[in-house]
Amino acid sequence: MNRTAFKMKLKPGCEAEYKKRHDEIWPELAELIKDSGVSEYSIFLDRETNILFAVQKQSGNQSSQDLGTNPVVRKWWDYMSDIMEVNPDNSPVTVSLPEVFYLD
Repeated sequence: MNRTAFKMKLKPGCEAEYKKRHDEIWPELAELIKDSGVSEYSIFLDRETNILFAVQKQSGNQSSQDLGTNPVVRKWWDYMSDIMEVNPDNSPVTVSLPEVFYLD
């Protein structure tokens, strides 16, 4: 089982809307993510910087960030683009974070 972590950036004032949208995540998106082998996916917010910190476990080599060719994911990116920093294709700007310590 692999673990990956990455960060994204939320636009100021969008915390409540971000949480609401994720509380109501589309069932087909959640299923797609799980079917790709991703589990224990958490996103945390640093309110001082609006940085979102995400961590997930993967049973294979694919993370949720590798699903960008799927139409459901593309639609989600479009839906989220007004409240996050995004790339020209509306994918979230993400920065991978290397693991430097793990205690099991």
